[in-house]
Amino acid sequence: MSTILWIIFIVVALLAGVALGFFIARKYMMNYLKKNPPINEQMLRTLMMQMGQKPSQKKIKQMMRSMNNQMDNK
Repeated sequence: MSTILWIIFIVVALLAGVALGFFIARKYMMNYLKKNPPINEQMLRTLMMQMGQKPSQKKIKQMMRSMNNQMDNK
């Protein structure tokens, strides 16, 4: 009986550790991406120029604001 109890305890502790690790890693990555966005204005400008558009500063600011709002809503 004691051995079965220990096995159950180890399995429960392992599952709790995996769940806790997942949520901590997710929170860390969300904060990291908020502080260091994967795309900046220069990258957006280059991307638009490669697509054949001539980007204005107003359009770039609008797209950055839209992307930031989308990240905040998640």
